[in-house]
Amino acid sequence: MNGPGEGPAAAPPSASAVWILAARPKTLPAAVAPVLVGMGLAAHHGVFDGLPAVAALVGAVLIQIATNLANDYYDYVRGGDTEERVGPTRVTLAAALLVGVYLVQVGGWPIVIIGLASLACAVLYTGGPFPLAYHGLGDVFVFVFFGLVAVSGTYYVQGLAWPADAFLAGVGMGALNTAILVANNLRDIETDARAGKRTLAVRLGRRGSRIEYLLLLAVAFAVPGVGWSVWGWPAAVVVAWAAMIAAAAPLRRVLGFANPAELLPALGETARVVALYGILLGGALALG
Repeated sequence: MNGPGEGPAAAPPSASAVWILAARPKTLPAAVAPVLVGMGLAAHHGVFDGLPAVAALVGAVLIQIATNLANDYYDYVRGGDTEERVGPTRVTLAAALLVGVYLVQVGGWPIVIIGLASLACAVLYTGGPFPLAYHGLGDVFVFVFFGLVAVSGTYYVQGLAWPADAFLAGVGMGALNTAILVANNLRDIETDARAGKRTLAVRLGRRGSRIEYLLLLAVAFAVPGVGWSVWGWPAAVVVAWAAMIAAAAPLRRVLGFANPAELLPALGETARVVALYGILLGGALALG
């Protein structure tokens, strides 16, 4: 029964709402955008193949969700998630990833290695005896798996090759996806430090993390120009620079915030930059 002056008790969320919250749909552009760029680059090289491309997209989304679920569970166990966090409420769930065999049939053992490594790192990001996020290695994980591996792996299952410009495109996507993590960890820098979670943001401090965020944006927006001038990408790829307009708002927040709560919008805004950049760069590569 509610006490005097209290409103009705809030109904607990449904099971489906809990799972949707745990999956964190706002983070999914981090998984989708690199695959779109890999598809576009495959089309640019004349090797686009629809079924493997779609399978790569589904696999990337599953890995992203698995990382989110594992992160929730292990952060709760280790005390990284507390009532003091200013971010969205996290849900304590174990992670599971269903690995399909189709891409293995298409790409062979390289896909087995990529899949197993991705699954292992999704769990080891905050779990295991040496959690990556707790030792300042989360940024490296995101850059590698949500940039280099995601783009080049998507290309590989279509063209069965590893062209150098696939890794260049992966650098751009990896940098922007890492920027999402930097904004998140910069927001949580105080609570993470108290919980013993030594993220790179905790190690670098506010000033160093702000510089990192700025440099990551600069690297990402340099990629289309390098691809155009060095690897013969169509000139249309510079349309990806339009995402710089969307990047202005989160950059201002990251450089100018005083209270960590002010960074809450920066996560979604940076994710939108990732999505816009991926759509524009992938589309320009495909159609240019």
